[in-house]
Amino acid sequence: MAKKVTAEEIYLALTDEFNIVGATGELQFRINDFTIVVEQNNVIGNLIEEWLAKWLNEKGFANIYNHKQESPDFWLNPDDLNKDWLEIKCFTGSANFDINNFTSYINEIKVKPYKLHSKYLIFKYSMKNGVVTIENCWLKNVWEISSPSEKYPIKNQNKRGIIYNLRPSTWYSVKGDFPSFTCLEHFLAAMEQTIYKYGPTNSMADGWLDTVLFNYKKFYGVDLVVPRWIDIKNQYTKR
Repeated sequence: MAKKVTAEEIYLALTDEFNIVGATGELQFRINDFTIVVEQNNVIGNLIEEWLAKWLNEKGFANIYNHKQESPDFWLNPDDLNKDWLEIKCFTGSANFDINNFTSYINEIKVKPYKLHSKYLIFKYSMKNGVVTIENCWLKNVWEISSPSEKYPIKNQNKRGIIYNLRPSTWYSVKGDFPSFTCLEHFLAAMEQTIYKYGPTNSMADGWLDTVLFNYKKFYGVDLVVPRWIDIKNQYTKR
């Protein structure tokens, strides 16, 4: 029988036991008797995710691998799909992956408050001459990899005034422009203010946070106290 494990246990197994940081691997592709070394890094994220799925199974860790392009990447509790969500993110250089589609996220957490506690297993890698090196690995909550930006309380991918995706902070460096949020409540305060400020979502701003908090308490039995963004924004000023 597969063993139920937490995201934290997986992270420790990867970093402390498997020594994933500093590990290397070579990518090759073969057709008949002709083999090439793969040098394009746009396939690495998918390969790391697939590798992790097989590694979890090899370790006997309970999981369901989601092959669809939707959250989560893994359910770590096959008996309760409303718990223990694990998302996999990969980057090289600076973090520029999509955390989630902005509109989808604000709609989903209203009815699925447990999505707020998804864990993000993040790999930083480099690639040279087909050799991939895992440079670092983190396990984070969504608020720990989110921050304000110049224009909005939540950093996002913005093209011609349209918000597409939530984008990560520079949590791994003190050189980042803005600090990451310190707690879930501050993350929600920034989300609410962004919904108000962004024209296409302004009409859904009234009552959005109330619905999130109502369903959060219904699911977790916990009253979250979320401050107004104006009262905390000075904690997150540009460095």
